[in-house]
Amino acid sequence: MAPVLTLPAATSWKEVLPALPGDGINLREIRREDAAPLLTLLAGDDVSRFMSPLPPTVDSFGRFVAWNHEQRALGISFCFVVIPDGIDSPVGIFQMRSLESAFVTAEWGFAIGSPFWGSGLFANSACLVLDFAFRTVGVRRLEARACAENRRGNGALRKLGATPEGVLRRAFLWHGKYYDQVLWSLLDSDWPPASKNAR
Repeated sequence: MAPVLTLPAATSWKEVLPALPGDGINLREIRREDAAPLLTLLAGDDVSRFMSPLPPTVDSFGRFVAWNHEQRALGISFCFVVIPDGIDSPVGIFQMRSLESAFVTAEWGFAIGSPFWGSGLFANSACLVLDFAFRTVGVRRLEARACAENRRGNGALRKLGATPEGVLRRAFLWHGKYYDQVLWSLLDSDWPPASKNAR
């Protein structure tokens, strides 16, 4: 179980998003220089077919990064990138946004480059992000929407202890076709899961 992050008295996550060190990984706030490596890893159909479109160019990605920093400063959202030990550039991304003003209910999305699928990197990173959301930010209910055909993504959410609450019919558009999405929830009272499988 990760400790509650404590920042200096004058600092909050809205001012400075803390780095989240973990087992073989480090999570930190997204930066402009992350654009090229993330676009290279996440823009392929194997990853992108189940996620909202990425900014298509390095310049537009830079604007996305600046927007994320503004949103974090307002206490509306935050965005971490995943950097494995021994690698200089990020291989994944976790974004979380508040669904109401107090950040009590939030939605998250994530993507990991396919070379790192099945490595445990996602689960380790997700646990750090969830600990931060529930213990530091104060999230009480966290939602995720996963394409019904995304067996890997739905399986990962189930393994983390999330509960499927229903199917959102034809809610996700990809390459001109609509797909169903599964709505998942995870409550602060669900975390950490009783099973050790998530970690």
